[in-house]
Amino acid sequence: MTEQTISIVVPCYNEEETIPLFYKALEKERVLLENADIEYIFVNDGSKDKTLQVLRNLSKKDKDRVKYLSFSRNFGKEAGLYAGLEHATGDYVAVMDVDLQDPPEMLGEMLRTIRTEEYDCVGTRRISRDGEPPIRSFFARTFYKLINRISETEIVDGARDYRLMTRQMVDAILTLKEYNRFSKGIFSWVGFDTKYLEYKNQERVAGETSWSFWSLFKYSLDGIVAFSEIPLAFASFIGFFSFVSAMIILLVIIVRTIIFQNPTSGWPSLVCFILALGGLQLFCLGIVGKYLGKTYLETKKRPIYIIKETQETTTK
Repeated sequence: MTEQTISIVVPCYNEEETIPLFYKALEKERVLLENADIEYIFVNDGSKDKTLQVLRNLSKKDKDRVKYLSFSRNFGKEAGLYAGLEHATGDYVAVMDVDLQDPPEMLGEMLRTIRTEEYDCVGTRRISRDGEPPIRSFFARTFYKLINRISETEIVDGARDYRLMTRQMVDAILTLKEYNRFSKGIFSWVGFDTKYLEYKNQERVAGETSWSFWSLFKYSLDGIVAFSEIPLAFASFIGFFSFVSAMIILLVIIVRTIIFQNPTSGWPSLVCFILALGGLQLFCLGIVGKYLGKTYLETKKRPIYIIKETQETTTK
């Protein structure tokens, strides 16, 4: 078998401490791979620390394998993933986090599985969330249950971005040039035969995560909006239900007044009723506005990312 290349896409944001550790760990696994070599594609997503300098030094040290892309500003992890996939040239492409929460030792098994069992993709999923705050674990499990109920695209609970894909699958993903991206959904939407390998949660080797609870919450909302229209139908249902309820209550008031000669009273309850309806209306408008905002961004046709520097520009 001729030697094949695995492109490893690694988004980085303020990861100056973890990059050398990640590279060292992957180099140990690289020499164990059967008829395969590694191409590193680090994507610096507008880091504020010395991440870019670390990547420059690493690229000079290993010119044949280490490539990097540096954005003009922070465009987000999704943009980093897409840029890495666009610049990957390998026969297979892997996506990994630089903090080593994605076990490098699984790469060999993933490669053997994709070769021998004729899968298009070998992904990974966590079977435990040890070390993660309980509130984050609860909302994560709730998100997966919710999105799989309201979306036709299945998203595996605990699935990570860490996966090894064939060139054919990567090319299919790159045809989806939408600005608002949710990779976990896109990986599933394009289809292709996928097998998931399970592992227990790993802690970061260094540094701090840039994903706060609020940023994860917004990311989950983006995933729901990107792969389900149910919230729009839900907003319509709430509007219809509120209208029917108001008509029934109005009819009850009219009948009570005619039969019992009881004038309508109770301003406090009326105010509460008006505020409740107003809140529902604003809630539904928020749902519609979320979809409309995403549509607005798509119609602008702005680039998903802008590259300021690569290892090629620094050597010229």
